[in-house]
Amino acid sequence: MIRIKGVTKSYPLAGMARHTVIRDLTLEIPSRTHVGIIGRNGTGKTTLLRLLGGIELPDRGTVEADGSISPPLGLTSGFAQKISGRDNAKFICRISGDDPATARERVAFIRDYAELGEFFDLPVETYSSGMRARLAFSISMSFDYDYYLIDELTAVGDQKFRAKAQASFAQKRGTASVLMVSHNLDQLQRDCQVGLYLRGGQVKYYEDIGQAIADYKMDQHAQ
Repeated sequence: MIRIKGVTKSYPLAGMARHTVIRDLTLEIPSRTHVGIIGRNGTGKTTLLRLLGGIELPDRGTVEADGSISPPLGLTSGFAQKISGRDNAKFICRISGDDPATARERVAFIRDYAELGEFFDLPVETYSSGMRARLAFSISMSFDYDYYLIDELTAVGDQKFRAKAQASFAQKRGTASVLMVSHNLDQLQRDCQVGLYLRGGQVKYYEDIGQAIADYKMDQHAQ
């Protein structure tokens, strides 16, 4: 269970003004459940993932979890651009506390899963967005988290990679939670069970992802 208690997050604008993205949010997210997160651009979907992953701190309120949470993984993942995919993977293993043997095994898994070929040993700055997505997703799958935060990650890449990602999600079902931001509503309907709909600084929880999607579509047609 992830418990969000009275969380508000804002960002400074010009002068003394601030833009509030999430306001007074209190919410419980169940464990071992795949969660689809939807909302228009700018409503705070990525901000919510960054708060859950501890990348950013709220202005006020707390986020508590009963298990380990991955960093948010997406196209903007913070890779060191000048070094190779392999060296990025090694660095993440090192800061995660892997001993040398574990790190070697994990890097081998990442190399095989990502299927980057010779690019695994080339600088990340030479990668396409799909290749960065493969590397980020592969690193995530190499660790056993209780909660995986995915930000528009599986919307890119070829059909084979997407099929592999879906198979990984299926393996995690029942043992871990996936919290997924995506504009691909068909993907959310297929891969998720419950929904979070962000609108106007608020987040509404749905027991059925299908109802969350239906309400989102209705709001889009009404505007």
